[in-house]
This record gives sequence, C-alpha cells and structure tokens, in this order.
Amino acid sequence: MYTLGINATFHDPAAALIRDGVVLAAAEEERFSRIKHGKRPIPFSTRELPYQAIDFCLRTAGISLADVDHIAYSYDPSVQLAGQPDQLTVEIPLRPAGVTHLRQHQPTSWTNPYEGLFLSSILNAPGHLVDGVPLHLSGRFKGVPIESVQEKWQFVNHHLAHAASAFLPSPHQQAAIMVIDGRGEEATTSYWLGSGNQLELLAEVKLPHSLGLLYEELTTYLGFLHSSDEYKVMALASFGQPVHADYFRSLVHVGSDGQYRIDPLNLVERFGPVREKGGPLTDQHFDIAHSVQVVLEETVLALIDWLHKRTGGVEALCLAGGVALNCVMNARLRDHGPFQHLWIQPAAGDAGTALGAAMWVDTTQRPATAPDCDERRYEMDQVYLGPAFSDEEIERFLRWSKLSYRKLNDVSGEVADYLAEGHVIGWFQQGMEFGPRALGARSILAPPFPADMQGKLNDLKDREDFRPVAPVVMEEHADDYFLQARKSPFMLFVNDVRPERKHEIPAVTHTDGTARIQTVNASQNPPYYNLLKAFRDLTGVPVLINTSFNTRGEPVVCTPRDAIESFWTSPLDALVIGSFMLEKTGEAWERQSEATSKEFQPIFGPTWRG
Repeated sequence: MYTLGINATFHDPAAALIRDGVVLAAAEEERFSRIKHGKRPIPFSTRELPYQAIDFCLRTAGISLADVDHIAYSYDPSVQLAGQPDQLTVEIPLRPAGVTHLRQHQPTSWTNPYEGLFLSSILNAPGHLVDGVPLHLSGRFKGVPIESVQEKWQFVNHHLAHAASAFLPSPHQQAAIMVIDGRGEEATTSYWLGSGNQLELLAEVKLPHSLGLLYEELTTYLGFLHSSDEYKVMALASFGQPVHADYFRSLVHVGSDGQYRIDPLNLVERFGPVREKGGPLTDQHFDIAHSVQVVLEETVLALIDWLHKRTGGVEALCLAGGVALNCVMNARLRDHGPFQHLWIQPAAGDAGTALGAAMWVDTTQRPATAPDCDERRYEMDQVYLGPAFSDEEIERFLRWSKLSYRKLNDVSGEVADYLAEGHVIGWFQQGMEFGPRALGARSILAPPFPADMQGKLNDLKDREDFRPVAPVVMEEHADDYFLQARKSPFMLFVNDVRPERKHEIPAVTHTDGTARIQTVNASQNPPYYNLLKAFRDLTGVPVLINTSFNTRGEPVVCTPRDAIESFWTSPLDALVIGSFMLEKTGEAWERQSEATSKEFQPIFGPTWRG
C-alpha cells in the first residue's frame, strides 16, 4: 500500500511517500523550485501543491500517481467550521483572474461543502493534476482523473500530522508528545499520548495564544523575517542578558491542564521602533532576544511538567512543531525536564507534517489482514531521504559542463588532508537530507580551527557575524569534547564544550561556551564518518565544522547543477561531489579569476571580492 503525504497550506511545502509502513522518500519543494521555504511571498502561494517533491517521491518508488492508494494532506479545513451550519457559502477562486478554469467539478462527498471547495482550489491551482502540469511531470500526473484523486484524498488535522511525525518514526513504543508551533487550523500547542501505533489527544491550546507566534512577532520586531528567521534570534540571544525577562513573564500566564494565555506584546511602545532589516544590533536587541528565549524555556518546562504528570510519568517525550527546532530550548528540556528521554523528529517544522500525515494514514488504513499490521515497521535513525546521484550521473554532468575535475582514489583520506591544510569545501554525497539541517549529505565542511574560521564561513555564506557554526563529531568521541553528550544525529540540541577541549575546536565554540552538535556513526553515513575518522587520524581531532551547502537567500543545494553553481559563485576552495573533486587552483583558475575581476571592476571597484 502506497501513501503519499503532502504539506502545502502554510510554509515549507513538502511530500513524503510511505509503502506499508516504511518511508521511501521525503523532500521539501524548495530544494527543486529553488524558492526559499517553497513559497512565493508576493502573491503568497497558499495551497500550491509541491509537484516537484511529489514527482521525486513517485520516481523513487517507480510508480505513477495512479498507483498511490491514499493521499494524506496535513490540514483539515473542517476543523474551522466546528459548530457552524452545514451549508456555508465560501468563495475561493479556483484559478487566478483571467485564467480559464480547467475543471469546474465541485466534490459533493465531503462532510462539509467547504472541504470540497478547498480541495478543488488545490487541484485547480497552476500546475494542475489534469491539464496544466509542466512537461517534465506529465508522465506522472497528466491524465489522472480528478475524481480518482478525490477518492484517495484524506485531510489530516495539522497538529495530528505533527504528532504522528514525532511519535511514529521514534524509537519509543510509548511516549508523551508535545506539538508546539505558530498555529494549525486552530491549535497552537497540543499534548498527546502515544502507545504503539495509537495517538490520544489529551489537551490543546488554541489561537490567539501561541508561543510560536510570540517568538515570530519578536523575530519581526528585531528586523528578521517571520516564519523563517527565528533561529537567528536564538543565536542572538546568547549575546544578551535577561534584563527584560520579568516583562515577558508578566505577559505569559501558565494555567492548569496545559493551558496558557499570552497578553499583547506592544513591543514598539515598550522598547521603541522596530529594527530596520540589516540595521545595527544594539545591547537592547541582544537583551530582548535573550529575555524572550529564557521565558520560552521556562514556559515550556512548566508545560512538560504538567504533561509528565498527565501521562502518568512515562519516560519519553517526543516533540514536533517549528518551536521544537529551538535547540537551546531542547537542551534545557533535556537537562532539566522530567522526562528521561527526549526525541525530536528532524523535520519538526511544517515540512515534517507531510511525513506525519502519510504515516498516520498508512497506520490507520493498512488492512487488518496485512502482515504485522499493528507493528511499527520503520524507525528514523538517519534522514537521507532526498535525491541521490550516482558517480556515473555526476561525471556525465561534469563532462557536459566542460569542467576540470579529478577522480579521488581515497575520498576520505585525500579530503581529510585537504581540510587539515585549512581549506573549506562543498561536500555532496548520497541522498540529501529531509528537514532544515545539513547533516553531511549537502554540507560545507571546514576544520574547527583556528578561531577565525567561524568568521570566514559567515563571510563565505554572506550571513550575519553573530551566527555560530556547528560541529559534527564521531559518535564514540562526542563525550570527549562535549559535556553530557548523547547520540544526536539530527543537530537539535546544544551542549557545553568541555573547557579543556575549547582550544582544539575554537571555531565551533559559541560565545556562551556551547555548540549545536551532530553525532554520526559508521552505519548512518559511511562517507561522512570515514572522513571524520581520517581527519582524526591526521589531526587528533574527531570534529569538523558542518554548515549547510548554500549561500544567502538560497535553499540548500539538491542536484549536481545546484552544487556546481554554488561552488563557482562562492569562495569555496573545492567541491567534493561523489568520488570527484573540483578545485579553484592552477593556471586556468588564476586566468579565470583575473578575467572575472577585470570584468566586474568597473561596476564594483577594485576591491570587489567576487
């Protein structure tokens, strides 16, 4: 049985494909469309399906859309109609003004007419499943009857999809679950108990009260993009003091039964004008960020204390929702919370609801007669679920591009030598990661020393100076370098760097003495692990800097073409792609650099850095 999961209503549209309980593929649309977070801001492309991510999933399985048994969509429009009349007039444009409708079919089989209108608005959007599909997708979508899609289509509550994504792929058979994000249909925080393949909703907090929206409002006030730049505020917080914490505490009221209320912030009235994007950062900005971060951590700690009692003291907690990507908060929950185990699905934001919706529908719709129908068949230990390219495909593209390259006989050994000399490389191997973190498939790698390597990488990626860079460490050596280190393959927690080791890895030690670590073992990612091992053999240090392979404003690279373009338009020293290496060295590169400099000098002046 094939189940296709889709997230499209909010941000980070994505698709995932499940076959009989096993995840075959998952990817975000931004990796294909090259539009950050997958949504055009003007006009905001609400509900536009992630066609290219869907196509990738189907190609991975070697099937067409007609072969899919269920389509799980991670948003349920009927939730917003609870308690309203059955007949509701809702006007939703099926196509942009001036464009002829491909189909006027209005489904009548849904519980409420609004669901039919919602589905029709999705399926009649640009890139329609029936007629308007781009040519390269037509073999998988064109000619699929809209009625057959309707029969397979199931709406899944947004927070239920989050909860399923947190629990069903986890290593725990029983766990408390907390979903905490900006908003779903109505819920902003929800609490669940997971047992086996079952999920029980215990309580939920509804709009307008939302810790995710509070953090988002602060992000906007500090001059960053809402719904995407919250991680920058988290990094900024490390430079401040909690001088405004009492003000924010006075606005957040934690009650019983997992409930809370948040009063209006009035940030401008309290702190002055909104910081202009790109404007200077002051001590007040640092202190505001730090204060909100502290209050977020305190509030969520109080909420999970209630959840621990409510679930009878179960040992494990699973988290999902965009707020669960706050690795500083996660570390505090891990170290000071009541649960012995904390597991977070790496695509914890909205992209992960495609996975959760698919897993939930697969679990609930799998035939009772199927073998092991009540058992878990999948545990997420790695997340390399995106597109992969063989050496043959990579070399074919390199030859077509007329680029100079060389094939490495010993990838790990030769690249470790290169890194030990202080170089920075693009690293492109195996299937790409699902979720926002680069985890050694589409990464920029560098040695964790000297200390100014952090600034060099921020300059290379054209990002803010205060942003830290993260370390990857061999799993068996994590505790040698980081206090209370545990297995952490998804880079979702921070740990204190051991004081006696800071001089060895100064570039990954943040201003507060912490680092957001990724651990890796030989089974999760052999090329990545072998590189770390070779680097340790050379330098004695089993740690590298790992940051995402992209530059400012660009999604993480997905294809060889993306990697080549990013390599040649940034100051990377080399690109290691499959078994091949490209370097910006030698006479040809020097001639090209000189020509490029002369070409752009009249525009940018003699100090242009390229």
